Amino acid sequence: MVGSLTSAPVTVTCHCGACALRVTLADGLNTARRCDCSFCRRRGAAAVTAPKDGVEVVKGADKMTLYQFGTNTAQHYFCSVCGIYMYHRRRSNPNEFGVNMGGIEGVNPAEHEPIRWSDGVNHPSDR
Repeated sequence: MVGSLTSAPVTVTCHCGACALRVTLADGLNTARRCDCSFCRRRGAAAVTAPKDGVEVVKGADKMTLYQFGTNTAQHYFCSVCGIYMYHRRRSNPNEFGVNMGGIEGVNPAEHEPIRWSDGVNHPSDR
């Protein structure tokens, strides 16, 4: 079962250290999930939920790269130096961000398995 963190902001970093976020999570690590849409299943990262105002880029805004596809509702941000996925604006709820659980300082997603999957293949926006 996935545990939770306190309501204090967490630090999320990329691999090379060029980008960093300060994130206030909606419900700690309890929202951890993976998505099986064509993009997310290839990316493979577990994401946790933050409200729209809960993500602040504190380092490397100029190093962040945006990727969009399909409906262009979701906005996926990556470090342009090392390629690590940092966070994304959700298509399922554009008022939320999904944040790379593996980038949270001190968190190893493997220690929180099983992490549930969401059905991104059958997303209502694709009908």
